[in-house]
Amino acid sequence: MNILYCTSEVAPFSKTGGLADVGGSLPPALARLGHEVCVITPAYRQVWQCGRPIEPTEHTFDVPIGSKIITGRLLRGTLPEGDVPVYFVEQDDYFDRAELYREKGQDYKDNCERFVFYCRAAMEAVRLLELNVDVVHCNDWQTALIPAFARIEYAHAAGYENLASIFTIHNMAYQGQFWHWDMLLTGLDWKYFNWHQMEFYGQLNLLKTGLVFTDAITTVSPRYAREIQTHEQGFGLEGVLQQRHEVVSGILNGADYGVWNPATDDHLAATYSVENWQQGKAACKAALQRELNLPELPAAPLMGFVGRLADQKGLNLVAAAMRDYLPNVDAQWVVLGTGEPGYHDLLANLAREWPGKLAVRLEFSDALAHRIEAGADMFLMPSQYEPCGLNQLYSLKYGAVPVVRATGGLADTIVDANNETIATGTANGFTFEAFDARSFQEALGRACDTYAHRKEAWQQIVTSGMKQDWSWSKSARQYVALYEQTVKRRQGVCV
Repeated sequence: MNILYCTSEVAPFSKTGGLADVGGSLPPALARLGHEVCVITPAYRQVWQCGRPIEPTEHTFDVPIGSKIITGRLLRGTLPEGDVPVYFVEQDDYFDRAELYREKGQDYKDNCERFVFYCRAAMEAVRLLELNVDVVHCNDWQTALIPAFARIEYAHAAGYENLASIFTIHNMAYQGQFWHWDMLLTGLDWKYFNWHQMEFYGQLNLLKTGLVFTDAITTVSPRYAREIQTHEQGFGLEGVLQQRHEVVSGILNGADYGVWNPATDDHLAATYSVENWQQGKAACKAALQRELNLPELPAAPLMGFVGRLADQKGLNLVAAAMRDYLPNVDAQWVVLGTGEPGYHDLLANLAREWPGKLAVRLEFSDALAHRIEAGADMFLMPSQYEPCGLNQLYSLKYGAVPVVRATGGLADTIVDANNETIATGTANGFTFEAFDARSFQEALGRACDTYAHRKEAWQQIVTSGMKQDWSWSKSARQYVALYEQTVKRRQGVCV
C-alpha cells in the first residue's frame, strides 16, 4: 500500500508537541510492515537546524491562493529511522519564521493562508512525485483541507481517482478557526461555506472541514474517540462526529523505544532495564538531584512533571498539591516546561521558597525530560483531558509510576493500583476520576504511601509497567487495517 503522511510537524525536523513525535515514529513503523510511505511537511526555519541532510529536488509548483499564484518547491530528506522519505514544502514567505504557528504569544495572522498553501502543495506533490497514493493520512487542522481538495477538486484527476483520506484528531481544542472571508483563500466554492460543511458560527473552521470531507476519522485513543462525541469534550463539533460515528475510531499512539528506552538512553547517568531497575533508577535519581541542586535523599519520593504549564494539563491541581506537600511532606518535586505566565510566576516563587524540595526549569529540554523520567519515582499527569498522552508511556518504560486522571489515553493505558490489581499483577499506576484537587491528592497520597510502606507492591507496580509493550508496531498494524478497510469502502463512491 502507498501511504502519504501529511503533518505540520515531524520530529526531528520540527516540533512543538506530541504531533511531531507521532509524525516521526508512525511512518517508519508502517514502512517496517512492508508499505511504501512518505511524509510531507512544511520547510520551516527550524527544519534546517536539526542537523539532518536536506536536498533540493527539481520539483516546483504554482498554486492559487485566493487571487494570487504562489510558487513553491519540494525539498527532500529522510527520517532517521528506516530512511522514510520526507518532502518539505519550501516557501520562505510562509515558513521561514522564528516559530511554527505563533510568535511572542500571538498566532501568525496569516496562518490560514500558510496552511491553505501547504495543503495545496501536498496535493500537487502526489502528481509531481508520481506517488500513486492509496491513502493520504492527514493530521489536525493544518492538513484538514487536503480531504476537501481530494473530494472536490481532484476526485476525477488522473492519479487521484482512488485516493482515500484518513483524518486524525490529536486535540479537539485546536480547530483552525478563521474569519469567513478567508474562505476565498481556499479557492473552494462558497456553496461549501454552510453549517453542514465548512462554516462554524459564522467562521471558517478547518478542523470541521476535514471531519466532513474525509473518508475515515481517527483519534489517538479509544477512550478519546468516545469523549469527543460528547458535549464536554467535543468543543462544539460533537454533532459532526456523532453524525459520522460509523467511521470514527481510536487508535492509541505508541512510544518510540528507539528513543525512549532506559537500557540504551545516552542521556542518563546509568542505563537500566526491568532486571536491574532499582540500582539504575537510584543512580539516575541521585544524578538528577545533583543536577537540579536538590538534596540527595534516596528515601524521599521524587515526583516529576514534564509538559505544558496550563490548566488542561492539571497545573492547578499540581499547584494545590504542592502548597500542601511542600511544608508538610518529606518529598521532592521537579517541573520542566513552559506555558501560561501565571504558572511561571507561581512555580518560580514556590521554588525560591522551597529550594530543597522543588526544582523548576521554565524551558524545554529533551535531554532533561529523559533524565526526569529516569530519576523520578512518580510522574504526574492530572490532565483535565488528554487525547492520548505519551509521557505516561515513557514513564512506564522508565519505571516512573504514573499518577494520572482517568481520561482519554490515560484511562486506556494506566491501571489503578488497588488490592485486586496489585494481586493480579495488572496495576501499573494510580488514577483518579474527578478533576479536582482533593481527588488528585488522594491518588497521590496512595502512591506515596505505597512507595514508603508497601515495598513489594511498589516493586510489582514498577515491574509491571516496565514489562508492557506500548511500541508503535501494534498501532501501525491497526492503522494498516483501517487503511485497507477505508480503501475498500471508498471503491465505487461517486463524488
